[in-house]
Amino acid sequence: MNTSSHDSTDAPKPANTRQALDALLDGILQRPERHAEIAAQIARDFEQLQATLIIDMSGFTRTTHQQGIVPFLLMIRQMHRVCCPVIVEHGGTVVKTEADNLFCLFPGVQSALDASIDIIRRLETVNVLLPEDRHLYASVGIGWGMILNIEEHDLFGDEVNLSCKLGEDIAEKNQVLLTERAREQLGPDARLAERELSISGLALRYFELLH
Repeated sequence: MNTSSHDSTDAPKPANTRQALDALLDGILQRPERHAEIAAQIARDFEQLQATLIIDMSGFTRTTHQQGIVPFLLMIRQMHRVCCPVIVEHGGTVVKTEADNLFCLFPGVQSALDASIDIIRRLETVNVLLPEDRHLYASVGIGWGMILNIEEHDLFGDEVNLSCKLGEDIAEKNQVLLTERAREQLGPDARLAERELSISGLALRYFELLH
């Protein structure tokens, strides 16, 4: 008996895999004269214009120090159960999780901003039912620009780095911070305040969502 010719193994494999990227990078190392040609192929296969949303779960270091690893893991799990459905509801994709961080992509800045506001509100509701030492808070960084998307498992790019810096290092609990490029994607009525911070002698300009 013949099997169907539409077996899943016949489906085309995505071009933006880690293996494919490594092979292209090796090609540049081995044939430097083809740098421009191969770089153009990397851009075609991997580059996407997207909004990046990085969520850092505030206060977890203190919780781990005071209560140990299991309460920490429980809080991460609960945070994921709140945040991940909201991201999907607003049209986003959870690309990866690292410890208490979420790395997400959205087709536009407004949808990323709407998801951030929704997440903070839902966490506030959840916290009403939790003991104070297990309250969940999010610190958020949002960027916009061309990124390298590796099979929707990993991200690279300047706006990825900037939104990580905002979400992980600068934003406090329940703060939503946007890069300059992300701000440019929003209308003049957006309730945002301009901020500036000096890092290693360089001025970082960003915007804070006003609640």
